[in-house]
Amino acid sequence: MSSSSARLLVANIGSTSFKFRLFEMPSERLLARGGADRIGAAESEWSFAATGAEASKGAACFTGYADAIAHFERLLREAGVIDSFRDLAAVGFKPVMARDISGTQIFDERVLAAMEALYTLFPAHNPPYVNAVREFQRLYPGLPCIGTFETAFYDHLPRAATRFPVPLEWERKYGIRRTGFHGASHRFVTERAAELRGSKQLKIVSCHLGGSSSICAVRDGKAVDSSWGMTPQSGLPQNNRSGDLDVFGVIHLVRNLGLDLADVEKQLGTASGLKGMSGLDSGDFRDLRAAAEAGNEDAASAIEVFVSAVRGYIGRFLVALDGCDVLVFTAGIGENNADLRAAICRDMSFCGLELDAAANAACKATEAVISTPASRIEVRVIPTNEEIVIARNAWAKLSQS
Repeated sequence: MSSSSARLLVANIGSTSFKFRLFEMPSERLLARGGADRIGAAESEWSFAATGAEASKGAACFTGYADAIAHFERLLREAGVIDSFRDLAAVGFKPVMARDISGTQIFDERVLAAMEALYTLFPAHNPPYVNAVREFQRLYPGLPCIGTFETAFYDHLPRAATRFPVPLEWERKYGIRRTGFHGASHRFVTERAAELRGSKQLKIVSCHLGGSSSICAVRDGKAVDSSWGMTPQSGLPQNNRSGDLDVFGVIHLVRNLGLDLADVEKQLGTASGLKGMSGLDSGDFRDLRAAAEAGNEDAASAIEVFVSAVRGYIGRFLVALDGCDVLVFTAGIGENNADLRAAICRDMSFCGLELDAAANAACKATEAVISTPASRIEVRVIPTNEEIVIARNAWAKLSQS
């Protein structure tokens, strides 16, 4: 493909959501963005904004991804941004994982089948992406659909960082191993930190804290360890997923207490984590903080567990990296919650980290250094931009074809 200007759509798919950004490539100019939630419900909420046009939002009935795709195609056409999605150079995706496949891939049947093979491990992630890709392929035959797997940033982890203490046969025959996710986010913020510091030779601990959270250790631009295990069900306590859990606790629930395995799986995947610990109907950190401030001890304790888990991984990675040059906070919670950042960074004078209380309090969803000039570890807030990483990778893949 030539290097002339083209339009590239980046689609972020959830089980009931479709969000997108439309870029002009290779300039990376953002032309439009939008999204819809509650797809499949009686009423879906949507929003849309395009360069040179007034932002809009509303409600509609989207029975599936095809309805949402058609809706935003019409809005883009009315805004004069694009006539049809058939005119796109490609659609970029951010899928989680496929069996024996990683990196940036053109979605053909081989790749989709490899994603379908892991439906049991990724029931909330892989089916929506496969379904959305198939909708684009059905509606716009010939339109390249290209995905960068979340695991791609971790393709070259040291072997010791990928191993579980399980029988060797499980690792070699069944693929039971550790990997990592949030790859696009951790890649973006570590590359941005290197750009801001003027050097790629950095030891970075990247904290992606949001509805789904993870910590990544990066040396000289390459991931060397991650808080994740084999699936997004592991690592830190998530919004409504458990994170790390003693597997024999699950065996006890099923074998000795008579709980149904399918119900336990559902509870661990939808009613655990911050939501489960707090006893609230939501695991949204804003709801937990409000409940804790109102005296809810379970919500306050859930926040303490989350902070402790984050600090634990930071400590582990300080050892793995033999120190740290930059500690990065990103994603919804990391970018917007000064109190949480302060709690995570407390009592870390042993490694020379000094948080600037005023700079931290003033920073919300913007790039900023929030450590003092004397701090041996620079602490930064860097808003993530996973979509531009996907766009760059898709454009590079197209250029190779």
